[in-house]
Order: sequence, then structure tokens, then C-alpha cells
Amino acid sequence: MPLHMTKIAFDCADVAELRQWLESHAAPDGARAGLHGGEARLTTRYLPKRQAEMAGGSLYWVHGGALVGRSPLLGFAQQPDGKWWIRLAPRLITVLPQARRAHQGWRYLAADDAPSDLDEEAGGAALPGRLVSELARLGLV
Repeated sequence: MPLHMTKIAFDCADVAELRQWLESHAAPDGARAGLHGGEARLTTRYLPKRQAEMAGGSLYWVHGGALVGRSPLLGFAQQPDGKWWIRLAPRLITVLPQARRAHQGWRYLAADDAPSDLDEEAGGAALPGRLVSELARLGLV
């Protein structure tokens, strides 16, 4: 089972905005628009020490106090200034919301602790993060 990571969806008003940002990187010709065609990239200062265990893993997004979706990890690449890119598939897969506290940077997430994917075609939809946080506080999630 692969190791995953979590990261705050910083400066995203809602999950739809996060999805739009990720999907804007999907076009292979995105490089002309200053994007990295076919992948989304996030910058981090340090390469995760356990990055080899993350092959086949995902980055789980925290928004509004809950894990709301995931993007498959494509790998890591070093930048010319010594920082690292977290390379992601440019899509957001919604997951069963799970309360999660805010944190800086990224954190590891064991496969056993990762939430299940939602079946959007069967009517599953992401709940707002604040709602999930309140439901978790009440012990309902």
C-alpha cells in the first residue's frame, strides 16, 4: 500500500475552485500558457524522505477542516533553485470527507488512514469542509 500526503488547499474559496485550478493544467499544450502541460506542480522546500514509498500514492487536499479530495502523485522533480516540485495528475477525485486539522506544508498519510473515494456518478458529492468539521465535532462523521 502506498504512502500518501496531505496538503492544505490554500487560497481556494471552495472545492470547485481547486478542481478548476488542477484541470487548468491538464492540456498537454499548457506549457504555452506558462503551465506544465499534463501535470500540476506545487513547490516544497524539501524532498520527502519517504518519497520512494509514495509511488502510486496521492496528495489528499484539506479544505475547510476536512479531507475533500485527492490528486494522484506523479513524482517529484528538483527546481533549479534547489526546491522541489510535487508533481500531480491534474484532476481532483472527491473522497468521503474526513475531518482534518490545518497544518503548514504537507504531512504523511498512511494508506490505512486515507478516506475512500466517493462515487460521483452514483450521486456522491463532496460535503463542504466546515460542515464535515462540525459533524465530526458532534461525533457524526
